[in-house]
Amino acid sequence: MKFNEIKIRFVSAVLVMAMFSALAFTGCASSDETEVQRYAWPLATASPEDTVTQIFSEKFAEEVSRLSDGKMKIQVYPNSTLGSDRDLLETCADGDIPFIVQNTAPQVAFMPDLAVFDLPCVFDSLDSCRETLDDPEFYDLISEVYTEGGYHLLGMADQGFRVMSTNKAVHDFTDFKGQKIRTMENSYHLEFWKNLGANPTPMSFSEVYIGLQQHTIDAQENPYEVIVSNKLYEQQDYIVETNHLPHLISLIVNDEFFKNLSEEERTVMTEAAEIATEYAREQSDQRIADRVTVIEESGTQVITLSDEVKDDIISNSQNVYDSIRKNVSKDIYNAYLGIE
Repeated sequence: MKFNEIKIRFVSAVLVMAMFSALAFTGCASSDETEVQRYAWPLATASPEDTVTQIFSEKFAEEVSRLSDGKMKIQVYPNSTLGSDRDLLETCADGDIPFIVQNTAPQVAFMPDLAVFDLPCVFDSLDSCRETLDDPEFYDLISEVYTEGGYHLLGMADQGFRVMSTNKAVHDFTDFKGQKIRTMENSYHLEFWKNLGANPTPMSFSEVYIGLQQHTIDAQENPYEVIVSNKLYEQQDYIVETNHLPHLISLIVNDEFFKNLSEEERTVMTEAAEIATEYAREQSDQRIADRVTVIEESGTQVITLSDEVKDDIISNSQNVYDSIRKNVSKDIYNAYLGIE
């Protein structure tokens, strides 16, 4: 690791510990009439400001303040200010950062059962995906996974489906062959793209734009939100609506921190999260249409795959299903797929 990276992480850690320690020791300013929180609890993300992740985070913080009449405060730190996805998960588990909002994919290394969300091509629409997530039986099962990992799940929104951007048109299944596509460091994602005949390459997201610009990679996959906010479409000729995975965003809090709150405070956070989740989903739907317009106006073409190609993708993904089924709870797997 470079010296500058170590320095940044050290400064971020000191900042978080200073804020959180101050809160832990001073708590709230008490009087006969009211209690006002002196220091804002940090909520961190690794996403840019102009994303649904930020909207989700800010709405949650806003609702916590409103529902508590300003007595509870949360400060949002976006754009990896306090660390990468992995850093945030670790510091949240340790209790240094109480709240984080992030995609579920990086969490699989910490909570293997969350790999259920890496099952490709499960849903035809976001509505059916959200219906599954909100099903009480499934939500309870997933909540328990987070609890066992040291977290408490407050809500789950999304940024729509993940799609492929590339400089080679995809109209037939064979068009995936040989394309060097950037993926996250997730074994199931890698396996999925290999099965399509592509050449998946894990890469830090910060390197993706330059990688596309310098042609060290041909393609990448992300939701429309990320493609536009990071201007990746500037380096790509096509967007291929593979819609292979929903890009789910979880709002989680350190479990011990949550349990140590009063019942009234926990109620405020739960209600705030429900409102923020619904709001984030609405914003996601509205923003997808806007993002598609931005992309098309730039000259980048959006390709909708035929049913035949979609069927080929699904039939060639069955060993991903097999891998995930072996590594996640049977109850969670069946509930997510609607298997009785």
